Amino acid sequence: MEGTMKCVVKNEPKVGAELTSIEIPKIGQNEILVKVLATSICGTDYHIYSWDAWSQKRINPPKIMGHEFAGEVVKVGEKVSKVKVGDIVSAETHIVCGKCALCVTGQAHICTSTKILGVDTHGTFAEYVAIPEDNAWVNDPAIPPEYLCIQEPLGNAVHTVLSGDIIGKTIAVVGCGPIGIMAVAVAKAVGAAKVIAIEVNEYRLNLAKEIGTDVVINPLEEDVVKRVLEETDSLGVDVVAEMSGNPKAIQQALKYIRLGGRMAMLGIPAEDVKLDVANGIIFKGIQIHGIVGRKMYETWYQVKGLLASGNLNLDKVITHKLPLEDYEKGMELMKSGNCGKVVLFPNMK
Repeated sequence: MEGTMKCVVKNEPKVGAELTSIEIPKIGQNEILVKVLATSICGTDYHIYSWDAWSQKRINPPKIMGHEFAGEVVKVGEKVSKVKVGDIVSAETHIVCGKCALCVTGQAHICTSTKILGVDTHGTFAEYVAIPEDNAWVNDPAIPPEYLCIQEPLGNAVHTVLSGDIIGKTIAVVGCGPIGIMAVAVAKAVGAAKVIAIEVNEYRLNLAKEIGTDVVINPLEEDVVKRVLEETDSLGVDVVAEMSGNPKAIQQALKYIRLGGRMAMLGIPAEDVKLDVANGIIFKGIQIHGIVGRKMYETWYQVKGLLASGNLNLDKVITHKLPLEDYEKGMELMKSGNCGKVVLFPNMK
């Protein structure tokens, strides 16, 4: 396909990004070209936009930003066989080698050769994006694109919550950013006995209430450890879904997780975390699961099933819908924390 497209590009190693026009990407024989219908802002995108310490080490401008999306296939490479023009697709954003020992033993999500869409390759804050056929996930076209485009971060929440037993369990979701909010929704949908949301931002605490959490706790206003123990008959929670990466929150979680409990950790700390390994981990006999992305493609099938079940409450998760041109407003919303998922539309009418 010839011509140009509008896109949001991280052109220089500094704060911000630019709305510009570049050529529509060419595709290889194993790739597909997708017209982006909706693309949502991730915390990673904000890190890149704000040019924090992580971004400075990881990103090599210029790069089109964005990785969460849904769109329509408009062209396929000559060797593409599983996807056809007209399909509505999203993408597994981890592009892996498919050949290493990890990939061939069902652990492709931790492939050491992983490249990430919108981080290592050009991304989805654009009218068109080229992706490998193997990364395309074909969707039900009846589902609105704003919901389809958040399947990738929803997969993070599903992977975190479902990394162990959850039915009939008590769970603390620590950090109610967009993925934390989705973790609350997932835990409720799959039969957790009690969901406790822990968050310092009142907007997001209120959003957790609307999603259906049973208990909300603001660590700035009360003793988290004391309150969690009160809510669990002094036993502590069975599961901690750690989405914040906050060192103090992690230390507190090891005090209120029950003996033999499970901690699934998705949040990334910005600094080293000092832990009481003996009393918080070993003598408690707990399991700690590090969560990277989504299992390929087990998690995607779980997401598909949850969406089809009708039990997953996502109505409140998407709080803002904006044209692509308003990406700066979307980034400011992410900075403030007063939002759930922010979805951008390249051709909003």
